[in-house]
Amino acid sequence: MCGILAVLGCSDDSQAKRVRVLELSRRLKHRGPDWSGLYQHGDCYLAHQRLAIIDPASGDQPLFNEDKSIVVTVNGEIYNHQELRKRLSHHNFKTGSDSDVIAHLYEEHGENFVDMLDGIFSFVLLDTRDNSFIVSRDAIGITSLYIGWGLDGSIWISSELKALNDDCEHFECFPPGHLYSSRSGGLRRWYNPPWFSEAIPSAPYDPLALRSAFESAVIKRLMTDVPFGVLLSGGLDSSLIASITARHLVGTIAAQQWGEQLHSFCVGLEGSPDLKAAKEVADYLGTVHREFHFTVQDGIDAIEDVIYHIETYDVTTIRASTPMFLMSRKIKSLGVKMVISGEGSDEIFGGYLYFHKAPNKEEFHQETCRKIKALHQFDCLRANKATSAWGLEVRVPFLDKEFINVAMAIDTEWKMITPEQGHIEKWALRKAFDDEEHPYLPKHILYRQKEQFSDGVGYSWIDGLKAHATQHVTDRMMQNATHIFPHNTPTTKEAYYYRMIFERFFPQNSARLTVPGGASVACSTAKAVEWDAAWSDNLDPSGRAALGVHLSCYDKQQAVSHSSGIVPPKIINSIPRMVEVSVPEVVIKS
Repeated sequence: MCGILAVLGCSDDSQAKRVRVLELSRRLKHRGPDWSGLYQHGDCYLAHQRLAIIDPASGDQPLFNEDKSIVVTVNGEIYNHQELRKRLSHHNFKTGSDSDVIAHLYEEHGENFVDMLDGIFSFVLLDTRDNSFIVSRDAIGITSLYIGWGLDGSIWISSELKALNDDCEHFECFPPGHLYSSRSGGLRRWYNPPWFSEAIPSAPYDPLALRSAFESAVIKRLMTDVPFGVLLSGGLDSSLIASITARHLVGTIAAQQWGEQLHSFCVGLEGSPDLKAAKEVADYLGTVHREFHFTVQDGIDAIEDVIYHIETYDVTTIRASTPMFLMSRKIKSLGVKMVISGEGSDEIFGGYLYFHKAPNKEEFHQETCRKIKALHQFDCLRANKATSAWGLEVRVPFLDKEFINVAMAIDTEWKMITPEQGHIEKWALRKAFDDEEHPYLPKHILYRQKEQFSDGVGYSWIDGLKAHATQHVTDRMMQNATHIFPHNTPTTKEAYYYRMIFERFFPQNSARLTVPGGASVACSTAKAVEWDAAWSDNLDPSGRAALGVHLSCYDKQQAVSHSSGIVPPKIINSIPRMVEVSVPEVVIKS
């Protein structure tokens, strides 16, 4: 991931202003340590901090059209850039960068080209012919982006808050799937898929179509000119990505450059569930596997850096970001610059354990829609910023536009969690890759139950965070929390502790408003409580809130397993990890 910063219409074209823009842009250097660039046209500045993934030799930014009347600074990857270049064959491209197509597409199609881009991106494009500009962000918000306003009427755009918070009067999150045009002076949504209206889908479940769409999403993300790997926790999502990648890698150009063995990475406390599960998957797939261990104290020591980079005070996000932050540093030290990760699957397929309590398919589907729409504030934010903190790029195939269209069109009845039928969470995805002739994964891995990332790295991780927070936040501080933090008031000492750190780095009211609803929104506590009032007393946003679901699910599936002659799962720490279920027959052949 690169870092972009634009200051547009600031009524100041002095050398001092240029120096200030450069200074602010350097706050984003962690996102792009390979090169930096700044273009100035009058009182408009476009700055770029580059992480070179495609065409490292000549793809420096900002980028231009042929006569340099159009200039653009881009963060992201355009996976279909080769196809777009063919459509623009009469244009002269100066670099091999995937981002080079954007200025030329604008020349051909004006502002209406954004939906032609297949990838992840945030960009600012300046048309120097009339000093107009457009800003856009990818469909789901996988790349981070913020917009701010100065007292002088200027508009500021940045990949992260830290480049805006000292110079803007007000700033906020730039919404995913939107475009800002200076000509119209406002935002408009360019991404309008059928599922966005939350209408209940009715397409028949086609496991082969689902499998094909996801394989395509993974394969297109192998576009790289640098070493890469996969993040492997041993859960369903990362294991499927690793399996598809390992299959496709053999005989490709990437394999010739970096070797035919896929590299995989996992992080956890010593003896954690993720480390054990990931090793099993890595052995099965034959990856070059590296596991990174950290201690609770290592994580606690990193919390301030994590909050500075992640730019949130959301409890669940910080818990999960810290191990990912530590792992990203290790991965980058090995010379790897891009990784593929499994974010988005739980939102699309209702993988969180409270979905067991969904009363009907209508509410199930509407909740998945809401979760996808909020991803840019939680899991996408975590994945993007925890990796970018060390100049590492993350790609997330589950959030591919075409895959989402296929997955969200399936009749939600197939996603419902019905243990009596052998349907655990994400059954539709699991069954799509249940290939008897050419197995992607062993059955017990393919049907392994969901584990929260922050729990999977080791159960003492969350306990250690809570204990540490208790040492720094007193009961009296909690009593006055509503007065100190009237917006998104923290309800636990851990949340209060994170909020104190966040406010020290980002004291502006605009900054605290970019975190919506605190921990309760991240885990959809309100919806969970609506579906089961018994959860109303549980303030912890981790997967532990669904412990009862784990246990009741185990009891039901044990009964199903006994009646079907399947060996029941083992219980580790009173929570089932390896869930085997009887699977209704859906014939799938390659």
